Amino acid sequence: MTDTTTLQNHLLIAMPQLDDPWFGSSLCYICEHSEEGAMGLVINKPLDLELGDVFAELGIDAACRTKLPVFRGGPVSQEQGFILYRGKEALGQSLKVAPNTFLTTSKDMLDDMAVGGGPLDIVVCLGYAGWDAGQLEEEVAGNSWLTVPADEDILFHTHPEDQSKKAALKLGFDISHLSSDAGHA
Repeated sequence: MTDTTTLQNHLLIAMPQLDDPWFGSSLCYICEHSEEGAMGLVINKPLDLELGDVFAELGIDAACRTKLPVFRGGPVSQEQGFILYRGKEALGQSLKVAPNTFLTTSKDMLDDMAVGGGPLDIVVCLGYAGWDAGQLEEEVAGNSWLTVPADEDILFHTHPEDQSKKAALKLGFDISHLSSDAGHA
């Protein structure tokens, strides 16, 4: 796979006909994409859970960031936490997704965040979305997803209910105008 065909650091906007309990109406950020498959995080579906609940579950005494939402990142490894963050450099063991965007599963990051440290711009997810080799490409070709280059503002500063609409506007249209009904000319 060449750099021009990778969807890493792209957003996937679920098309209205994608009728799936995990991915319907979702916005997914692709963290890795290669010939072996893809990995991403659904970033617009908050759980009925706050970061303070995660801290409590892990026995972390937290004074900060306890009210941050935790998102339903995907159906794979739902017990595993993933922290997507923006920074100038990777902190600890992190995957560099884009020039200023990183992904980690480090508990040390949670420890830092609980006392006010760590990066300011974060998205915390439980679980992730995974695709086997060629599967994501087939779904995109089958019109399950629209793709758009990721935008730090959408990732870290846009309310989850507005993220898909704002991502679609980058493509020049209002997603609420799309229908799941197919027609014939």
